[in-house]
Amino acid sequence: MKKPNHSRLSPRLPRPTKEPNSLHASRISIKRGHSYYRMNVPAHAVPTVYLITHEFYPVRGGIATFAEEIAKASAGLGYKIEVWAQSARPHEEKSWPFRLRRLSLKGTHDLRCQLQLARELIRERRQLRYATVYLPEPGPMLTMMLLQFFNAFRPRQLVLTFHGSEILKFAESPLRRALARRLIRHATRISTLTNYTQELLLSHFPEAAEKIFLTPGALRSDFAVVPPKSTAPKNKIVILTVGRLHPRKGQLLTLEALQLLAPADRARIEYWVVGGQSKEGYEEALRTAAAKTPDLTVRFLGNIPDHELSTVYEGADIFAMTSINHGHSVEGFGLVYLEAAAHGLPVVAHEVGGVAEAVQDNVTGLLVPPNHPAQLAAAFEKLIHDDTLRQRLGAAGRVWAGQNRWEKSAAALFRPDERS
Repeated sequence: MKKPNHSRLSPRLPRPTKEPNSLHASRISIKRGHSYYRMNVPAHAVPTVYLITHEFYPVRGGIATFAEEIAKASAGLGYKIEVWAQSARPHEEKSWPFRLRRLSLKGTHDLRCQLQLARELIRERRQLRYATVYLPEPGPMLTMMLLQFFNAFRPRQLVLTFHGSEILKFAESPLRRALARRLIRHATRISTLTNYTQELLLSHFPEAAEKIFLTPGALRSDFAVVPPKSTAPKNKIVILTVGRLHPRKGQLLTLEALQLLAPADRARIEYWVVGGQSKEGYEEALRTAAAKTPDLTVRFLGNIPDHELSTVYEGADIFAMTSINHGHSVEGFGLVYLEAAAHGLPVVAHEVGGVAEAVQDNVTGLLVPPNHPAQLAAAFEKLIHDDTLRQRLGAAGRVWAGQNRWEKSAAALFRPDERS
């Protein structure tokens, strides 16, 4: 198997200094080594990037955040970005630094939604043919798999991002595996957020080896920098989980580990659960399990808007999201781990998927092998009793969370291909 070319992480990106939709020539800076050279480039030399996604605001989750932040960062770098996204109600809209086109589709992965998107893409095929088409998630990839057989629909550049779970789903079906391989061969560039996902992709689709590179996730651009937490004693130590209520996110595993603690420790803590979108009766199972230990306070806070989450984080002392692999669903990274670390919270997590690339074991948090509830309970017990350890991990987390930048990932995605 060929090794991916990690040298592609050093972007060389034109930076237009005028409005990206200007009809006049732009002054851009191009980096050569450690120096920048300025030159005039006609506006048409910076092609439009069409970011097509089924997961975009007001949808919440890691993929939606990734798509939004890449679009904002790319617009900030001077690219002409146009986002095509699923429908939304008028009162849910907000302003963006790029053009947003809402499509008349719900954004599911079923055949009807694929055909609706295919119709839109065929209708606009002439403008897409000379542009960069970016598919940051599996929904539009499924549609593109159907259209790739038509020579009339071949964008100038096709860029794909894989997150993890879709790789296993594509590989499971012989038909989808063949279609995905063809799509990857047609792609210009392919990115993943983590080395874990990169290795997973290459193990199933080695055709990506010559095109693959990393685009790590980062803190949301509207994330508010908060001061260090107070070290004043509190009546309760709060353990917080933020994420949709789903077996893969492991809220029930966290709860069961906390229930293994000694009664005196259970009396010292509260478990706060933020999230909704429950599936498979998961919230009901959580509430039923919580009722078994009355001496452990569990608060279900429901969905909380992003701009209000900061207050919740500030009220917590430990962050926990003990994700597991669930069927074909895997944790490719976990942007929420960075957000918790940025608030100075030590993290407790399972060492699965790409989590180890979001949480540094014994540096920003404690990683525990999955399916070891006693070890998970011991990790919580250690943090509950060791104030100094919580502060050390939390302080390191603040530094760690700011390492990545959306601009760097956007630059890596859309830099001009030297072979084009």
